[in-house]
Amino acid sequence: MNTSMIEHYGDELYAALLNRQPVEPLTRREPGITLDDAYQIQLRMIRRRLDAGETVIGKKIGITSQAVMDMLGVDQPDFGHLLSGMVFNEGEPVDTAKLIAPRAEAEVAFVLARDLCGPGITAADVLRATDCVMPCFEIVDSRIKDWKIKIQDTVADNASCGVLTLGCTQRSPRELDLALAGMVLEKNGEVISTSCGASVQGSPVNAVAWLANTLGRLGIALKAGEVILSGSQSPLVPVVPGDSLYCHVGGLGSTLVRFI
Repeated sequence: MNTSMIEHYGDELYAALLNRQPVEPLTRREPGITLDDAYQIQLRMIRRRLDAGETVIGKKIGITSQAVMDMLGVDQPDFGHLLSGMVFNEGEPVDTAKLIAPRAEAEVAFVLARDLCGPGITAADVLRATDCVMPCFEIVDSRIKDWKIKIQDTVADNASCGVLTLGCTQRSPRELDLALAGMVLEKNGEVISTSCGASVQGSPVNAVAWLANTLGRLGIALKAGEVILSGSQSPLVPVVPGDSLYCHVGGLGSTLVRFI
């Protein structure tokens, strides 16, 4: 795909973000689109947000479960950029009117104390480089109409990033086994999902190592102070005004998000 088309689709997705009007799947209009094309489109979309005044505050990992990989026909996760305009504090309500078709997922966020620059990063390197972990919610949102996505669509759309909320409880990942830590997710007081960290690439730590190595091959480092969302440990949960979600991670703590 040439530069002109990459810019066109990146600008289109940025406009969809601003006006909350989804677009037709890119894969339907461009059957030959590659993952490399999609990441270049993603970068164009991110550049438009940076030019508008936002800053990059971290990265997210998506498609970490085998079920979602099978659904999209891929054999590896994907990634997107977290920006300053996406962050909500715990207790701050999320306005669904500013999103298109939000779906929430519970996961564990890492905050880095030191840079991680792959390739060659191991799980032990991730543990040494992490300042703390915390429970969080990512509220994903697709600028692709009706969530009719293939892997290239979601990658181009910044891995379907919407907004995120970070919990207030923090612990060092060296003080608990994140692979075995159980997660319980409730919606409006009803348990809808139970899981453990091993559902994410065997451990959320492994997922962060994968990201560091994947970005390292592209000449990109994970930076000290960045927030890394390690991948969903829950199903995607559609949300509407009035909903509230609560998740608890064993040994780590809990977090709550409500929607208006």
